[in-house]
Amino acid sequence: MLSVVVASWAGEAEPVFARNPDVLHDAASTMKVAVLAALWRGGVNLDAEVPVVNHFRSAVGGEFGNNADYDSDSLPWELLGSHVPLSLLAERMITHSSNLATNLCLARTTPQSVAEVWRRAGATRSSTPRGIEDHAARAAGVNNLVSARDLVRLLRSLAGEPELLALLEDNDFRVDLAAGLPPNTRIAFKNGWIPGARHCVGLVHPQDCPPYLLAVCYTGPLASGADRSDPAARLLARISSAVWARRHGIGTSP
Repeated sequence: MLSVVVASWAGEAEPVFARNPDVLHDAASTMKVAVLAALWRGGVNLDAEVPVVNHFRSAVGGEFGNNADYDSDSLPWELLGSHVPLSLLAERMITHSSNLATNLCLARTTPQSVAEVWRRAGATRSSTPRGIEDHAARAAGVNNLVSARDLVRLLRSLAGEPELLALLEDNDFRVDLAAGLPPNTRIAFKNGWIPGARHCVGLVHPQDCPPYLLAVCYTGPLASGADRSDPAARLLARISSAVWARRHGIGTSP
């Protein structure tokens, strides 16, 4: 299943292109944008030093932990047992898509705060009710889900928070939407990947026309789950390149 939404950055205009925009996909790591916004808006002291642990409360009771072999970022694992600024964990959650850092950040906010981020964005179908690798919750049917339309709404909701968009520009995994753009093109984006799914949402800043939003969600056998060599990443790159070629028709300046 392939979902694509292309929209102007300006205002609340309807997408200029939509394919399966409201189909739900496993959120993978795209949900980390909602966690980041919940931390930022919740008044949490990001300079506070927090313990780096690997045990978290499951959404269905009990505890769970992350598996280092499934994490794309080794740094938080090297910090286990120490205390680090929450801001460092928030950064690694976005720039290196750390699963351990994500659950540590989730522990400093609430499910209600994350749900409020989606509500404020105008999302109608997406939700983030559990942490990464909460297998008991998944088995009970508690899943993190997104649609391409809601991912575009989520990114647009950050318009008044340039600090968060700047952090998204530092994403290190530039193999899908970013790979389909000319070198040095600005893009604030977050991707997510698991075996069977690859997604990405981005705010692209061309130099010759207004910025635009693009979300692509793919669920299918092409997605290997590899962070940088996923064949599905190349599919997303081709879509990004095709949208770039038509960028002048997407929208007008605010």
